[in-house]
Amino acid sequence: MDFGIFTFGELTRDPSGTPRPAAQRIDETIRLAKLADEEGLDVIGLGEHHRHDFAFSAPEIVLAAIARETQRIRLTTAVTVLSTQDPARVFEQFATLDIVSGGRAEIIAGRGVFPESFPLFGYDPAEYDALFEDKLELLLQMREQANVTWPADGRRRGHHALHDAAIAPRPVQERLPIWRGVGGTPSSFVRAGQAGVPLFLALLSGHQHFLRLVELYRTAGAQAGHPASSLAVGTGSHFYVARTSQEARDTFYPHYAAYIEQNMPRPAGTFPREHFDAWAGPGGGLLVGSPAEVAERIIATHEALGTSRFMAQVGLGTLPFAETAESVELFAAEVVPMVKKALAAA
Repeated sequence: MDFGIFTFGELTRDPSGTPRPAAQRIDETIRLAKLADEEGLDVIGLGEHHRHDFAFSAPEIVLAAIARETQRIRLTTAVTVLSTQDPARVFEQFATLDIVSGGRAEIIAGRGVFPESFPLFGYDPAEYDALFEDKLELLLQMREQANVTWPADGRRRGHHALHDAAIAPRPVQERLPIWRGVGGTPSSFVRAGQAGVPLFLALLSGHQHFLRLVELYRTAGAQAGHPASSLAVGTGSHFYVARTSQEARDTFYPHYAAYIEQNMPRPAGTFPREHFDAWAGPGGGLLVGSPAEVAERIIATHEALGTSRFMAQVGLGTLPFAETAESVELFAAEVVPMVKKALAAA
């Protein structure tokens, strides 16, 4: 099992109502990546959004900057909004990132949650699903073939015909890792299994809600003839860890409430502490607590879903950088060793 962090680069407003500048958030993200690399974490992911309240509309560029500041940590997206991107451009960018980083690039491809990129790049939101499925198929073909032929017909969406088109440069890795990011749609789990690609799942609620969906993924993969080793499952959760559970919850609550109220969006004061405590309690999707408490919940998710990756979503709300960095340090120094020890014993 490997471990990492990811962030969307939210530009949450401070108590005065002023949003954090994108330059500050990008600088903090590069510093967090260096810290995660030094502390021995395995992967960092950056999300793609096309809104004024997020810093990363081009995460691959920030990942390239991180590549030059780190030594070993793997570099991925969380997610690349493939529905409104050109698969050839995506592959070339990440092949270049793979070269720059010495073979550390990955892609988590997803359909995206927000609709802003569809009108921005001239796509019809009504083709949300078809665009993604066709573009993912084309992206996977580009991974396997240095020259690609692609039909343009009534069944295909969002890409013109290609005739023995060169897809260059080629990455350092023999097969650039491409994951499929999913929410809670059963058909997405089935299609990920049929394609034989690893699955990344955002756990915004407890893992018990995803047992049947992950089983659908593995069953579809097995029926399509894919080996179990190719059907990896990774999960990510909103995350904050401190020395004690009480300290973690007391520190994080006001900042997370600001995040929820600004990003859902909800009126101020409509995310009370009792809701936060319920989300952070047993069966909830919010991982906030002491190192032992958080480790126990990661282990429980691993045992239930058979996960091989966990990524903590950090940088949420108005939490200052120093507290975020301390949480990442505790994650690497205490939580990860506890989980690894438990898995080794099992």
